Amino acid sequence: MPVTIDQIFVETPQYEEVAREYAELEASFARAKTAEQTAEVVHRWDQIRRRLETWGALVSLRFNQDTRNEEYKKEREYSDELQPRLTDLDVKIKRLLLASPHRGALEQKYGTQAFALWSADVMTFEPAIQDHLVREAKLQAEYGEVMATAKLQFRGETLNHSAIVKFREDPDRATRHEAEQVRWQWYADNRPQLDRIYTDMVNLRHEMARTLKFNNFVELGYQRMKRVDYNAADVALFRDEVRKYVVPLAVELRKKQAKDLGVDKLMFWDDAIHDAQGNPAPQGDHDWMVERAHEMFAAMGPELADFFRLMTTAKLTDLKNREGKSPGGFCTSFPSYGLPYIFANFNGTKHDVEVFTHEVGHAYQGYLSREQPLSDYLWPTYESCEIHSMGLEFLTWPHMEKFFGADAERFRRIHLTQGLLFLPYGVAVDHFQHLVYEKPEATAAERHGMWQEVERMYLPWRDYGDLPHVVDGGFWQFQRHIYLHPFYYIDYTLAQTCALQLWVRSRKDPQKTLDDYNALCRRGGEAPFQALARGAGLISPFEPGCLRDVVEQARVVLAEGKQG
Repeated sequence: MPVTIDQIFVETPQYEEVAREYAELEASFARAKTAEQTAEVVHRWDQIRRRLETWGALVSLRFNQDTRNEEYKKEREYSDELQPRLTDLDVKIKRLLLASPHRGALEQKYGTQAFALWSADVMTFEPAIQDHLVREAKLQAEYGEVMATAKLQFRGETLNHSAIVKFREDPDRATRHEAEQVRWQWYADNRPQLDRIYTDMVNLRHEMARTLKFNNFVELGYQRMKRVDYNAADVALFRDEVRKYVVPLAVELRKKQAKDLGVDKLMFWDDAIHDAQGNPAPQGDHDWMVERAHEMFAAMGPELADFFRLMTTAKLTDLKNREGKSPGGFCTSFPSYGLPYIFANFNGTKHDVEVFTHEVGHAYQGYLSREQPLSDYLWPTYESCEIHSMGLEFLTWPHMEKFFGADAERFRRIHLTQGLLFLPYGVAVDHFQHLVYEKPEATAAERHGMWQEVERMYLPWRDYGDLPHVVDGGFWQFQRHIYLHPFYYIDYTLAQTCALQLWVRSRKDPQKTLDDYNALCRRGGEAPFQALARGAGLISPFEPGCLRDVVEQARVVLAEGKQG
């Protein structure tokens, strides 16, 4: 029997004890006379890192599962205080490895990607910013608590952010409008606090960047994201490609949506509904969904079937929405045990299937690459990670009848449409963050103006009508990544471009595409983004024409009316 979540345990680390372990590692590196001896010390270091990462993942997961639990909150606060000091210990080891006389032999053993990642880590940390990192973590936790403890009153019910989202897909237009008014009024009421938190974050991050001798946080942010094979100029070119090829298609799709809904003008509260029937919803509850998932993965192949059986047997999922639970979904892992964990908030909409298959994609990759020799390779950098998640969303398409029955084809059409519409939104989030961190002295009002600027550029169809807050440029405050994971968003658009390529290929040769997908998952993070993509037979999103070709394929398929 596998270990279950209840049996996963790591003793809370004490800094003094960990520091002694690292001092012993440094001494061992100094004594190592050969590459083999150095590699043995690297292995010992890696085991320590896996243990500490497992502890950190457990602390974070528990807090997200119940933000009201005072014990979990204290554990998270202790972790927030400790992590920068642990980073300092880690960076010292990485500096030794980067300067090692055996570096060439170690690169042959582990590959050059580890050294590229370690170099990025060294550039992004000095003991002088330890206090800054603690303060950043506290601000992130404050934002998380504000969002998780929100109480929205709607038609006699008290809802959290995850629960009210389901009304975005209600077939009744008046219900959608009213729900959006309630939702955004909460943001309007809490705008001073949300603005203050973000202002403090921007100032703090800029201060860190200047302390580390970067011009601004854009440069530091790219290094923190470990973007070792592309830069801000490449991303700017990709945003231009989206604006050139995808935005015109998105405008067409929104016009068609308005026609299908029978409305004169598409309003923001219509965005999530794509035809007069309303969006398809799963035909059962949480337990029914899990049963259908077992059937789906069994049909897709033994590796996925065995993996998902392990996930349910070991209780490695938390999918039900409840009060006090953080909104959203994510995948984490416990490296010491070689096990991933999926966190989500089902709300009875089609999004449950999308977020579920998305997070399973992350977890599946993490599980297949669990035996990589370095913890640095257990996960790729984020844009590569999202290929696995977004890719599985498309690769599961032939099995959507299990969840949606006769509505499966409608689901596929809507999923593809929304996947294309996401690209302009994703680059808008990225462009906004560049504007913010290039002008850190901007006021809160100016930042709201920056969001309106990128909306006009990438989302010209949006009309908020009489909705509070968003009409004044406040929509971005809904996007957790902007607060919690700066510059982590373009990754989704790069990965979506690759995932759409997997979808196109799977229509012609599903088994070969799945085999390539499995091979990509096993590689974990042993190579940078573009190398991983090309290794799976995908065209890098930075290559001219890649996006144009994918968009044209999707345009043809949507016109034909059959997506599967």
